[in-house]
Amino acid sequence: MLNPKELINMQREAKKMQKRLREKKISGESKDEMVKIFMNGAQEFEDIWIDDQLLDSSMMERFKKDMKQAFKSYQKKLQKEMAQDMDIDKIKGMLS
Repeated sequence: MLNPKELINMQREAKKMQKRLREKKISGESKDEMVKIFMNGAQEFEDIWIDDQLLDSSMMERFKKDMKQAFKSYQKKLQKEMAQDMDIDKIKGMLS
C-alpha cells in the first residue's frame, strides 16, 4: 500500500508526464499526402491541413480514406515516440 507521500510524488510525476505529452507535436499524413493532421502526444487534436482538391464534394470518399490513413500514420508515430520516451527504471521507481 502506498503511503500519502508516495502517492503525492506519483501524482506530481503523472502531471509532469502529461505536460510533456502535450508538448510533443506529432503529425500524420495520408499516403498521397493530401491530408495531414497535427496532434499532441496526449492524443489531442491540434490542426489539420487538407489539399484543396479534396474539398470538392465529389472527393468525399477519398477524403474519408485519407483521413483514416492520416490518423493511422499519427498513431504509429505516437507509439514509436512513447516507446522511445519510456524510462523503465523511472516507471519501476514510481511503483516501488
